[in-house]
Amino acid sequence: MDFWFTAWLLMVAAAVVQAALLALQTFEHRRFARSRLTKPRTEPMAARIALFAPCKGFDLELEQNLRPLLEQDYPNYEVTFIVESADDPAAHTIRQLIAERGGGRARLLVAGKATDTGQKVHNLLAATTELPADVEILAFVDSDARPRPQWLRLLAQRLDRPEAGAATGYRWFIPQRPTLANHLLYSINAAAAVLVGPGKRRLVWGGSWAIRREVLVSSGLRAIWQHTLSDDLVAARVLSRARQRVAFEPACMLASPLDNNLLQTFRFVRRQYVIGRFYSPGYWLLGMAALTGWNCAFWTSAAAALLGLAAGGSGALLPASVCLTLWGINVARGLLRRELALLYFPEHRAAIHAASRLDIWASPLVALLNWVALLSSAFGKHLTWRGITYRLRRGGRVRIVARQDLAPPTEDAAYPIRIDAAAVAQPPKHLAPRSLAAQDRKD
Repeated sequence: MDFWFTAWLLMVAAAVVQAALLALQTFEHRRFARSRLTKPRTEPMAARIALFAPCKGFDLELEQNLRPLLEQDYPNYEVTFIVESADDPAAHTIRQLIAERGGGRARLLVAGKATDTGQKVHNLLAATTELPADVEILAFVDSDARPRPQWLRLLAQRLDRPEAGAATGYRWFIPQRPTLANHLLYSINAAAAVLVGPGKRRLVWGGSWAIRREVLVSSGLRAIWQHTLSDDLVAARVLSRARQRVAFEPACMLASPLDNNLLQTFRFVRRQYVIGRFYSPGYWLLGMAALTGWNCAFWTSAAAALLGLAAGGSGALLPASVCLTLWGINVARGLLRRELALLYFPEHRAAIHAASRLDIWASPLVALLNWVALLSSAFGKHLTWRGITYRLRRGGRVRIVARQDLAPPTEDAAYPIRIDAAAVAQPPKHLAPRSLAAQDRKD
């Protein structure tokens, strides 16, 4: 009995220390974000930027997400929207935007269907095979995120120091409806978002990042992207091995509209963890240890407190105190995250206040469901992403095993789909991994 009591005490101590460290990390993220957002940089940038936006299917509020890409306050950039086929549901919206707002700085690239590479990675390989000689920075954005007009400029400015090879932002989900599924995913994502912050190295988020052209070439990233599913975790691993610093820019935290049901939320979270298991196993194991330790400490303490109360109350004080301590630290973290979200997105105040209630007061429930999703990611090698089912193999190599065509939204039925030859560019037939380096040598 003494052995199990000692083991429980050690587990509880580790969980409390872990929760306190995460609270400190959240506090430090808020401090850093405040310092960057209250003192925005305004110096001009002259570097030529190639901005890439891979799209597939019809994201929630797709037009509102893509329109800001054509309205950035950066003077010297070009946008390439990439789809797998000319009749992709996103292509019609993109053509309309190019016709209305393109201004000669946007094009639509049809990359073709991937076979042994993730479709997003395949799209990026097709788009970056050949670049104009004057492009110095490559930037990437996801179609389900919505950048502000200054996003590209501030992202590029983080690369103005020689030691910074790449710069990244992150995503903050904004629920479109006050549902349990939306608020649950809001909370899980917010807890992950605050893990980024100041420091020498960190992960890249593929929905908001930029890299110097010479770093892309020297690191061999394009060659390593071949046959993989994850663009950002692979990029983070390559940059870490190349000892290239990734600078986090709080002003490049992007709002992402969210409206899921519970099944979609579970599938989304599990998919992120499965990808992490194959491409960042160290972080995956660390997350497994942290979530397992916290949940075991909290729920065994809750059970012991209930048993103690049932037995007369004498044995309930210590485990109840543990529960209150762990819950109280998480309440503090939730309050900090709400303050941070309002700092990032004051225009979404109502949605943030509604979603934060679950994040602040029901953190044990969120942690338990998050743990279930993480445990489920320990099994299986198949996942479905944007209508494509992939099989992941050792080393992160991927094979496509099934495709499901994504139907266009019903409102598109009123608009005939036309191919605008001036706006659509076809990629080269062969995606040579080192063609960019070859082009650099030629130039």
